[in-house]
Amino acid sequence: MNMRNCTRFGLGILLGSLLQSGICSAATVTISCIANGKDLEMCTQGAEAWAQQSGNKVNVVSSPDSGRLALYQQLLSAGSSDIDVLQIDVVWPGILAQHLIDLKEKVGSGTEEHFASIIKNNTVGNRLVAMPWFADAGVLYYRKDLLEKYKAKVPETWDELSATAKKIQDAERASGHDKLWGFVWQGRNYEGLTCNALEWVSSYNGGAIVDAAGKVTIDNPEATAALTLAKGWVGSISPQGVLNYGEEEARGVFQSGDAVFMRNWPYALALVNNADSPVKEKVGVAVLPKGGEEGRHSPILGGWQLAVSKYSKEPDLAADLVMYLTSAAEQKRRAIIGSYAPTIPALYKDESVRVAAGPVVDPLYDTLSSAAARPSAITGVRYNQFSAEFSNAIYSVLSGRTDAAASLKELASKLNRMSRGGKW
Repeated sequence: MNMRNCTRFGLGILLGSLLQSGICSAATVTISCIANGKDLEMCTQGAEAWAQQSGNKVNVVSSPDSGRLALYQQLLSAGSSDIDVLQIDVVWPGILAQHLIDLKEKVGSGTEEHFASIIKNNTVGNRLVAMPWFADAGVLYYRKDLLEKYKAKVPETWDELSATAKKIQDAERASGHDKLWGFVWQGRNYEGLTCNALEWVSSYNGGAIVDAAGKVTIDNPEATAALTLAKGWVGSISPQGVLNYGEEEARGVFQSGDAVFMRNWPYALALVNNADSPVKEKVGVAVLPKGGEEGRHSPILGGWQLAVSKYSKEPDLAADLVMYLTSAAEQKRRAIIGSYAPTIPALYKDESVRVAAGPVVDPLYDTLSSAAARPSAITGVRYNQFSAEFSNAIYSVLSGRTDAAASLKELASKLNRMSRGGKW
């Protein structure tokens, strides 16, 4: 008999006597969750429900938004067993893979329930090192009232967005709204710019910077065309200050009523529809545009995963907790109560989830179905350095220091050296 895990005999008296005599004892599993109020609350609720159901104990520890990866790397490199289950960003599986157990056998065919792009992202060297917990992807926000006023449709391509944004911007400024901009996005030199720029490049069929075999592919005409178009937005339909925008700066402009379009993550919808928001009930959500008629919708995948440390003293129980928290039932609860986007496509057809999610549910489903992953699995522990080089090159183009073709050629050379010829 496994002395760490109590078998459910279904006989209350016998079970009670066994517990009192010490024959069975509950194990404790520690999970690290984001420290933000709602995130921590929802994680704690789910973990405690698992503990009650399984008869074990759970210890929930909060981890800060900034510095979490460095903290994980420090603990794991030391072989620490302090944390059994880790909440990790979508770009961390490749970075942390060597310290995480393979969950493939535990989940079995259950991987088929989730979006294939996320399972692929979490698979490193044929090992499933993390399970999808909740999803995220870039979406296009637009002012429904302004598009209706100027009889414009939701843009299907970036060229259409550029033209519509310029038309409405010019007309509104002529009528007195001189602070209005056509399009706001994340242009600061950080990971957000990597996401935006990869969306542009991929939508033009310019690849994902590095292909599945590790070959650097960014120096191509399609990528050059995408970045040249984006450079043309700065100072035209986007303010010069967009080069200092993160998610919240872009949202601030859009929510103030001073932008026609915005690229952001789904979290912004609830905020722009707050009771005190100037654009409340005036906002629509759509899939990000394609790179021309031959292009594709290619939003970048975001979201969070759950992984089990290979140094855990309770790996089986930790994996069981992961399976519980990433299950359809728990993801449905989180979607309804906390507006977290499920990683299970079937839940987007669930009526209670659809009511809770509101207008973002269909665009988000379409977005996640076509989402592209950042090449973090293939670049592994070098991803952060890789991403910094990419965003530096893009920022150089957007700020006018160099042209797209020259910047991408130099970037390709740097990445080839970094990758040792594709052997990341």
